[in-house]
Amino acid sequence: MTSTTSKPAKRTAPRRRHVPQRTCVSCRRVLSKRELHRIVRTPDGVKYDPTGKMAGRGAYLCASRTCWQTALRQGSLARALKTVLTPEEKAMLSELAAKLGLDNGGTTADALTTPTSS
Repeated sequence: MTSTTSKPAKRTAPRRRHVPQRTCVSCRRVLSKRELHRIVRTPDGVKYDPTGKMAGRGAYLCASRTCWQTALRQGSLARALKTVLTPEEKAMLSELAAKLGLDNGGTTADALTTPTSS
């Protein structure tokens, strides 16, 4: 005996798409890959990678100017890239941070140093 009735189709929720997570080398916050800026070490030197697909060893920084300054000053970026940053590369990265229009990151230290008008 064969049954002519079929089972109702199961309805499943749409699959969630995997969102790659990366860590800022300065503040150690974990954010989605798209929210961070990738710096890559290539045979030609250190470069900014806006696409996130450039070949080479990469490190990620969040969109906070204080993170960029700290990473350059304390050497966490150079350590993550396993290289020594030249003064030219440091200057290029500092200029890049200014061009990208990075915010202050909203830390309390920034709030204390910001003058207020009364």
